[in-house]
Amino acid sequence: MPPSRTPELGSQAFYFPSSTASQVVRVTPTTCHNLSTFKDLIREYRRLDDAVTMRLNRNIAQFRDRDRSAHGASSSADESCAYFWSQLVAGWKARTEMIKYCVNVVDTGMEEKREAFATLKDGLGKDGESEEKRRAERKEKAVLYAEEVKKNQIHNELSVERIVRIRAFEAFQSRCKYFEPPKTDSEARRWWDAALSNQ
Repeated sequence: MPPSRTPELGSQAFYFPSSTASQVVRVTPTTCHNLSTFKDLIREYRRLDDAVTMRLNRNIAQFRDRDRSAHGASSSADESCAYFWSQLVAGWKARTEMIKYCVNVVDTGMEEKREAFATLKDGLGKDGESEEKRRAERKEKAVLYAEEVKKNQIHNELSVERIVRIRAFEAFQSRCKYFEPPKTDSEARRWWDAALSNQ
Protein backbone atom coordinates (compact mmCIF):
# COMPACT_ATOMS: atom_id res chain seq x y z
CA MET A 1 0.00 0.00 0.00
CA PRO A 2 1.53 3.37 -0.99
CA PRO A 3 2.07 5.99 1.68
CA SER A 4 -0.59 8.57 2.31
CA ARG A 5 1.47 11.11 0.43
CA THR A 6 3.33 9.99 -2.68
CA PRO A 7 7.06 10.12 -1.94
CA GLU A 8 9.13 12.46 -4.02
CA LEU A 9 11.65 10.50 -6.06
CA GLY A 10 15.07 11.47 -7.30
CA SER A 11 17.21 14.55 -6.88
CA GLN A 12 14.90 16.67 -9.01
CA ALA A 13 12.20 16.10 -6.45
CA PHE A 14 14.66 17.25 -3.80
CA TYR A 15 15.53 20.46 -5.62
CA PHE A 16 12.11 21.08 -7.15
CA PRO A 17 9.40 19.96 -4.70
CA SER A 18 5.99 18.82 -5.86
CA SER A 19 4.65 22.37 -5.74
CA THR A 20 5.47 22.51 -9.44
CA ALA A 21 3.01 20.23 -11.18
CA SER A 22 4.18 17.94 -13.94
CA GLN A 23 3.42 19.13 -17.41
CA VAL A 24 1.22 16.81 -19.46
CA VAL A 25 2.28 16.66 -23.08
CA ARG A 26 -0.17 15.64 -25.77
CA VAL A 27 1.51 13.69 -28.53
CA THR A 28 0.17 14.68 -31.93
CA PRO A 29 1.17 13.71 -35.45
CA THR A 30 3.19 16.94 -35.54
CA THR A 31 5.19 15.72 -32.54
CA CYS A 32 5.89 12.44 -34.32
CA HIS A 33 7.00 14.13 -37.54
CA ASN A 34 9.35 16.53 -35.73
CA LEU A 35 12.14 14.12 -34.86
CA SER A 36 13.90 16.56 -32.56
CA THR A 37 10.77 17.15 -30.47
CA PHE A 38 9.98 13.43 -30.41
CA LYS A 39 13.48 12.51 -29.20
CA ASP A 40 13.44 15.25 -26.55
CA LEU A 41 10.10 14.00 -25.30
CA ILE A 42 11.29 10.38 -25.17
CA ARG A 43 14.46 11.46 -23.35
CA GLU A 44 12.38 13.30 -20.77
CA TYR A 45 10.11 10.31 -20.23
CA ARG A 46 13.11 7.99 -19.81
CA ARG A 47 14.49 9.90 -16.85
CA LEU A 48 12.88 7.49 -14.38
CA ASP A 49 14.72 4.59 -15.98
CA ASP A 50 17.98 6.50 -16.44
CA ALA A 51 18.30 7.15 -12.71
CA VAL A 52 16.61 3.98 -11.54
CA THR A 53 19.20 3.03 -8.89
CA MET A 54 19.27 6.46 -7.28
CA ARG A 55 15.49 6.73 -7.36
CA LEU A 56 15.07 3.23 -5.92
CA ASN A 57 17.45 4.05 -3.07
CA ARG A 58 15.60 7.27 -2.34
CA ASN A 59 12.23 5.53 -2.57
CA ILE A 60 13.27 2.77 -0.16
CA ALA A 61 14.74 5.33 2.25
CA GLN A 62 11.52 7.38 2.25
CA PHE A 63 9.36 4.34 2.94
CA ARG A 64 11.78 3.24 5.69
CA ASP A 65 11.68 6.73 7.25
CA ARG A 66 7.92 6.71 7.11
CA ASP A 67 7.82 3.38 8.93
CA ARG A 68 10.29 4.58 11.57
CA SER A 69 8.24 7.68 12.29
CA ALA A 70 5.06 5.58 12.54
CA HIS A 71 6.77 3.02 14.85
CA GLY A 72 5.01 0.28 12.91
CA ALA A 73 6.00 -3.06 11.56
CA SER A 74 8.59 -2.70 8.86
CA SER A 75 7.24 -3.79 5.52
CA SER A 76 8.78 -0.78 3.87
CA ALA A 77 10.96 -2.77 1.45
CA ASP A 78 7.98 -4.65 0.04
CA GLU A 79 5.85 -1.52 -0.14
CA SER A 80 8.58 0.59 -1.71
CA CYS A 81 9.33 -2.09 -4.31
CA ALA A 82 5.63 -2.43 -5.16
CA TYR A 83 5.26 1.34 -5.38
CA PHE A 84 8.37 1.74 -7.53
CA TRP A 85 7.34 -1.16 -9.78
CA SER A 86 4.02 0.58 -10.43
CA GLN A 87 5.96 3.75 -11.35
CA LEU A 88 8.21 1.82 -13.73
CA VAL A 89 5.28 0.04 -15.39
CA ALA A 90 3.40 3.33 -15.81
CA GLY A 91 6.44 4.88 -17.48
CA TRP A 92 7.06 1.88 -19.70
CA LYS A 93 3.44 1.73 -20.75
CA ALA A 94 3.22 5.46 -21.54
CA ARG A 95 6.44 5.45 -23.55
CA THR A 96 5.55 2.29 -25.45
CA GLU A 97 2.12 3.67 -26.36
CA MET A 98 3.70 6.96 -27.47
CA ILE A 99 6.36 5.23 -29.60
CA LYS A 100 3.83 2.87 -31.19
CA TYR A 101 1.51 5.80 -31.91
CA CYS A 102 4.36 7.66 -33.63
CA VAL A 103 5.43 4.53 -35.52
CA ASN A 104 1.88 4.29 -36.86
CA VAL A 105 1.75 8.01 -37.75
CA VAL A 106 5.11 7.94 -39.54
CA ASP A 107 4.31 4.67 -41.35
CA THR A 108 1.01 6.10 -42.57
CA GLY A 109 2.74 9.31 -43.71
CA MET A 110 5.39 7.28 -45.50
CA GLU A 111 2.78 5.25 -47.38
CA GLU A 112 0.97 8.43 -48.43
CA LYS A 113 4.24 9.90 -49.72
CA ARG A 114 5.07 6.70 -51.61
CA GLU A 115 1.64 6.73 -53.25
CA ALA A 116 2.05 10.41 -54.16
CA PHE A 117 5.49 9.68 -55.62
CA ALA A 118 4.15 6.74 -57.66
CA THR A 119 1.37 8.97 -58.99
CA LEU A 120 3.89 11.68 -59.89
CA LYS A 121 6.19 9.19 -61.57
CA ASP A 122 3.33 7.70 -63.57
CA GLY A 123 2.30 11.19 -64.67
CA LEU A 124 5.79 12.04 -65.94
CA GLY A 125 5.92 9.49 -68.71
CA LYS A 126 9.04 8.38 -70.54
CA ASP A 127 9.23 10.49 -73.68
CA GLY A 128 9.88 14.17 -73.77
CA GLU A 129 10.30 14.72 -70.01
CA SER A 130 10.89 18.33 -69.29
CA GLU A 131 13.61 19.50 -66.95
CA GLU A 132 10.93 20.79 -64.61
CA LYS A 133 9.33 17.35 -64.31
CA ARG A 134 12.70 15.70 -63.64
CA ARG A 135 13.38 18.32 -60.95
CA ALA A 136 10.00 17.56 -59.35
CA GLU A 137 10.84 13.85 -59.36
CA ARG A 138 14.24 14.45 -57.70
CA LYS A 139 12.59 16.65 -55.10
CA GLU A 140 10.00 13.97 -54.32
CA LYS A 141 12.77 11.34 -54.07
CA ALA A 142 14.60 13.54 -51.55
CA VAL A 143 11.41 13.98 -49.50
CA LEU A 144 10.79 10.23 -49.65
CA TYR A 145 14.35 9.54 -48.51
CA ALA A 146 14.02 11.97 -45.59
CA GLU A 147 10.76 10.29 -44.57
CA GLU A 148 12.43 6.88 -44.76
CA VAL A 149 15.22 8.06 -42.44
CA LYS A 150 12.64 9.45 -39.99
CA LYS A 151 10.66 6.22 -40.14
CA ASN A 152 13.77 4.15 -39.37
CA GLN A 153 14.71 6.36 -36.44
CA ILE A 154 11.22 6.18 -34.93
CA HIS A 155 11.18 2.39 -35.39
CA ASN A 156 14.62 2.17 -33.74
CA GLU A 157 13.13 3.73 -30.61
CA LEU A 158 11.23 0.47 -30.02
CA SER A 159 14.56 -1.37 -29.80
CA VAL A 160 16.05 1.32 -27.60
CA GLU A 161 12.99 1.15 -25.35
CA ARG A 162 13.46 -2.59 -24.97
CA ILE A 163 17.10 -2.09 -23.93
CA VAL A 164 16.15 0.68 -21.47
CA ARG A 165 13.50 -1.57 -19.90
CA ILE A 166 15.94 -4.48 -19.55
CA ARG A 167 18.52 -2.24 -17.87
CA ALA A 168 15.95 -0.69 -15.53
CA PHE A 169 14.52 -4.10 -14.69
CA GLU A 170 17.95 -5.48 -13.83
CA ALA A 171 18.60 -2.51 -11.53
CA PHE A 172 15.16 -2.94 -9.98
CA GLN A 173 15.77 -6.64 -9.34
CA SER A 174 19.14 -5.91 -7.74
CA ARG A 175 17.39 -3.81 -5.06
CA CYS A 176 14.09 -5.71 -4.88
CA LYS A 177 15.31 -9.31 -5.10
CA TYR A 178 12.22 -10.88 -3.57
CA PHE A 179 9.57 -8.71 -5.15
CA GLU A 180 7.09 -10.16 -7.58
CA PRO A 181 3.87 -8.38 -8.59
CA PRO A 182 0.66 -9.99 -7.36
CA LYS A 183 -0.98 -12.43 -9.73
CA THR A 184 -4.21 -10.41 -9.47
CA ASP A 185 -2.61 -7.42 -11.20
CA SER A 186 -2.64 -8.68 -14.79
CA GLU A 187 -1.01 -5.62 -16.33
CA ALA A 188 1.87 -5.58 -13.85
CA ARG A 189 2.29 -9.32 -14.38
CA ARG A 190 2.35 -8.88 -18.16
CA TRP A 191 5.14 -6.30 -17.91
CA TRP A 192 6.94 -8.47 -15.33
CA ASP A 193 6.84 -11.52 -17.60
CA ALA A 194 7.97 -9.45 -20.57
CA ALA A 195 10.86 -8.03 -18.53
CA LEU A 196 11.86 -11.53 -17.36
CA SER A 197 11.96 -12.71 -20.96
CA ASN A 198 13.93 -9.56 -22.00
CA GLN A 199 11.25 -8.16 -24.29
